[in-house]
Amino acid sequence: MSASCHHHSNFDGASLRYKRILLIVIAINAGMFMVEMAFGISGQSQSLKADALDFLGDSATYAMSLWAIGKSVETRSLVALIKGVSLLLMAAWVLISTLHYVIYSNEPSAPIMGWVGLAALAANLFSVLLLLRYRDGDANVRSVWLCSRNDAIGNVAVMLAAAAVYLSGTHWPDLLVAIILAALFSNSAIKIIRQSLNERKHLH
Repeated sequence: MSASCHHHSNFDGASLRYKRILLIVIAINAGMFMVEMAFGISGQSQSLKADALDFLGDSATYAMSLWAIGKSVETRSLVALIKGVSLLLMAAWVLISTLHYVIYSNEPSAPIMGWVGLAALAANLFSVLLLLRYRDGDANVRSVWLCSRNDAIGNVAVMLAAAAVYLSGTHWPDLLVAIILAALFSNSAIKIIRQSLNERKHLH
């Protein structure tokens, strides 16, 4: 398939190069989930744990996207719909757990937040560059791009939170970033759900 096809909303991912890139991105996300969650727990950082959960969700949903490639429009749109709903559930989890931390949290470790956030940013920027030419497509393909873009934005936010935690000596910047990430998840979820529902509507 020519490069020009990748800039139309009907691109369904049926490209060997795209599938290989998706496999690489899945491996990156799975690896970063384990790293970031471990440091999020040891560093008592809610924003790191929220971002780690996003890595886990992405690796699972990207695997679903890979499986859906070549399937019918109905199947691909259904997979995208499931991913959109899962993003909303993830946002709800982040908000609920953040409220818990407002009451019970200790001050997170700013150095851990900063260094791990930097590593996660590097991983996500690499993924974003790999997926850049595939940022448009059907709901299934577009959801992969939106999730990767969100991850890079989230990592920048975590690093800013680390600096703010260090300067302020409080956990509030960390909690604020976790809430912002939840809002970002919700926004992307709504976009994915709308596009997938629109694709399913045109099947009838």
